[in-house]
Amino acid sequence: MNTLALKYRPRVLSDLVGQEASVKALVNALRRARESGAIHHQAFLFAGVRGTGKTSTARILARSLNCKEGPTPEPCGVCDACVASEQPDRNLDVIEIDAASRASVEDARALREQVQTRPAFCRYRVYIIDEVHMMSRSAFDALLKVLEEPPAHAVFILATTELQDVPDTIKSRVQIYPFRLMPTPVIEGRLKHICEQEGTPFEEGSLRLLAEAGQGSMRDALTILDRVIAAGDGHVLEESVREQLGIVPAVRVQAVLSGLLEGEASSILEQCQALASLGTDWISFWRELMLAFQNRLETEVRRGALPHELVRLARMLHLLLQRERDLRDSSLPQVVVELALITASQMPHLAPLDDLVRQGNGSGSKPVAPSRPVTSSPGPSNAGPSSPGPSSPGPSSPGPSRPNPGTASRAAEPQTPLPGPASQNVPSSTLQPIADPSNLEQLRKVCSEALKLAKGGLPRTLASLPHMASELRVENHALHWFFPLNVRNTVQDLEREQSNPHLLDALRQVLPGVAKIVITFDAESHTRPEDDLRADPIFQRLLQETGGEIVETGRAEP
Repeated sequence: MNTLALKYRPRVLSDLVGQEASVKALVNALRRARESGAIHHQAFLFAGVRGTGKTSTARILARSLNCKEGPTPEPCGVCDACVASEQPDRNLDVIEIDAASRASVEDARALREQVQTRPAFCRYRVYIIDEVHMMSRSAFDALLKVLEEPPAHAVFILATTELQDVPDTIKSRVQIYPFRLMPTPVIEGRLKHICEQEGTPFEEGSLRLLAEAGQGSMRDALTILDRVIAAGDGHVLEESVREQLGIVPAVRVQAVLSGLLEGEASSILEQCQALASLGTDWISFWRELMLAFQNRLETEVRRGALPHELVRLARMLHLLLQRERDLRDSSLPQVVVELALITASQMPHLAPLDDLVRQGNGSGSKPVAPSRPVTSSPGPSNAGPSSPGPSSPGPSSPGPSRPNPGTASRAAEPQTPLPGPASQNVPSSTLQPIADPSNLEQLRKVCSEALKLAKGGLPRTLASLPHMASELRVENHALHWFFPLNVRNTVQDLEREQSNPHLLDALRQVLPGVAKIVITFDAESHTRPEDDLRADPIFQRLLQETGGEIVETGRAEP
């Protein structure tokens, strides 16, 4: 019994899908040959990846040239030449050669002598040389002359998956037809047609997965479809496809994506542990997650999401894509996945620039309101010394110290951020100033606890950095962090948040009087441009007032 790939192999050029450009060129060449009574070119080269229809097209071309009605782009399929072309092994005038096993110069010389033999009963003697790039250099040289001046009755059709390995002298003597990867919708449509012809029940989502698994190859997709039908007792079910291909269930991918977008690190870890217990292929899972994230980003773009929301999603996706190479090279892929997902999930939210400007204009001094969350309220967060303590609920205070009606109306608009300042002051009741800042272990512990309880959109991963520092030191109202060079990438979150006022507010609970933090890497041979910018007080003030961050640096050409 034939497989689906053989059973539904194209028989005429119109059956080929996904190769419209090459099909159109061949159809026009056959029509010209029919009008003139002879083909104008006798050497063709079909180049493309596996499973895109090169050999099938070569057989169709041989049938079209030798058909009783031909040369024609639509062979009859019933004449002796067409019937013989269905079984090339029994056709004396259609000769298929596998260059992978017959690549020597002796084979090429034998072919050059055989070419002189006229066809037995067909119009042309067609030589189909598959995997022609496997031929040796001397074999190509032996074949070169016959390709340049072939006998009138001989036609050569070469096929290769490695066009760059074919010598230029051969390429200059043949017509090259590219066979490109087939789009996923085209493969999915073909699979649907075949399932309908076979009477096989299927689920729409399962065919999409099969088409994607084919990676542009129709033959690969049909081979997988054969396997899935056998595993599903004659049905093509999405669950069976995922099981056969090792694809993570969609519900798992969506759960990880939800935890990622909502910043729930604990949920991400739980899902990763569940995936590990299922024996997940982490590279396959990563691909599914990136596609799901891409779909989410496209959905947000189409619904007209605000620019700062799109930028945050784009930055998260960019960060995750950069970790793909680490995932492929690592011996601990689960650790790489968890680290990348937790880092991306804690990426701070961005605020519209108009809100940041309004915050700066609404307060006389530097703004205290959160600069990271999407929603922010500049009004009540800067109420001055006479403002109520943390136990006073925000909404019940009429704000008598703010008689300006414009400011009061702005403070009444967003309701969600009002409990923010109260919740940010909660840690002050549980944390106490450190007794001995010179005690390194105690200093690490209290700084870590302060960062764990910090609010204002700070990444939760900052709490582990005090323990990673080789030294912490308090000097001249500054907290100095010293790190080894090999953790520079891990410290990027701290560098990004260095100008965030909420970071200093959290540290002041245990280190009163701290006005700034300084980050130093041990044994630095030179400073980076971003280090120079972070040391510039004017630039730091600009970052603080706008809530911006350093994304990319470079040196200007003189």
